[in-house]
Amino acid sequence: MSKSSTQDFLEIDQIREGVIVLKNKALRGILMISSLNFALKSIEEQETIIYQFQNLLNSLDFSVQIIIQSRKMNITNYLDQIKTLEDKQTNELLKMQTTSYYDFVKGLIEGGSIMSKTFFLVIPYTILESEGARGSDSVLKMPKIPSLTEEQFQRCKSQLWQRMEFLALGLKRMELQAIPLSTPELIEFFWSIHHPREAEIGYYPEIPPELIQGS
Repeated sequence: MSKSSTQDFLEIDQIREGVIVLKNKALRGILMISSLNFALKSIEEQETIIYQFQNLLNSLDFSVQIIIQSRKMNITNYLDQIKTLEDKQTNELLKMQTTSYYDFVKGLIEGGSIMSKTFFLVIPYTILESEGARGSDSVLKMPKIPSLTEEQFQRCKSQLWQRMEFLALGLKRMELQAIPLSTPELIEFFWSIHHPREAEIGYYPEIPPELIQGS
């Protein structure tokens, strides 16, 4: 009995030119979205953001998928940097402050895992839509296509990018930035989903300047 590889269970046929091509030859693009602190906005600002979001959703004639990716942040190397800085301090006051800062950061880790959240929008496009089919019809009637010609791929890609630009413009009205993932970024995105432990983020915040002075 032959062994199946992970790729056999994925719906992805290939990733090229910043576009995901599925096995049924449908296309997908992914936008990475910035975040904002909604709670810190005034009531008027919150209402404006909600209104803009409603307008954006009502203006769509295609489906989108929202993905929130959480990654555990590996802060060990950052702690090592602080410890090294502590050992090099010659000023006793700075040494005490560095030790206190080290204990503070270490306490944050011991209190629970530090997670980083990233937000994405997945935008679809199919070859049938370029021929006039819309919405769920394009999914239900999606035929088995052996391969996309280069002309078909470029035409669908162009339409897909128009959708992504439309969404990016709508999100900008809500003070959100949207960036399309490139081919290497798409590969890393799917790799991290299937390898969560290896995909832990190394956390390197800026060390407080007052701890560095005089070292």
